[in-house]
Amino acid sequence: MTAAHADAGHLFVAAPVFVGPKRPRRAKLFVVAAGAAATLQAISPVFDAIGQRTFVVSEEPKAANLVKLSGNFLIASVIESLGRRWLWSPRPASTKNEYLEILTSTLFGAPVYKTYGGLIAREEFEPAGFAAELGAKDVRLVLAAAEALQVPLPIASLLRDRFLTLLANGGADLDWSAVGALSAWEAGGPNPVAHD
Repeated sequence: MTAAHADAGHLFVAAPVFVGPKRPRRAKLFVVAAGAAATLQAISPVFDAIGQRTFVVSEEPKAANLVKLSGNFLIASVIESLGRRWLWSPRPASTKNEYLEILTSTLFGAPVYKTYGGLIAREEFEPAGFAAELGAKDVRLVLAAAEALQVPLPIASLLRDRFLTLLANGGADLDWSAVGALSAWEAGGPNPVAHD
């Protein structure tokens, strides 16, 4: 894209955003921007209008996309980990929500744990804040980038298979947090795709 825009005499920046699974309110996005410094400066009022903070990461636009993909990869990793914890959480003394409260009030207070842990605990996969098929696409892009950079990412390979399992069972339009329900389903629990 950078070369194509340059050939056409256009300026180009990449500015993906980070946002939670719920629709954002105005100016709540986090913008990850990369491109020529002068171009970024010229369009910074746009970033200020949509975001609460802008992170400039490089003069090469592709760097912003790698940051975004790495963030989504880490979120997908958290979702998979959260789903597996229900299999060995104490039962019946603790419900999913009580267990989530213990974890997020002590060791894992970050919004990603609270938000996605809550969605998984409540089995609330519709409407999708970020569709499973988009999560699968991002994991494929992470694996492609890792291969190009010769960086092994075994967790990404696992995540690719987890997303494929969800998609193969009709879960493409569910929220990507439904990947976290696969472990319980495979252990005899409810099928996340069967939810209305």
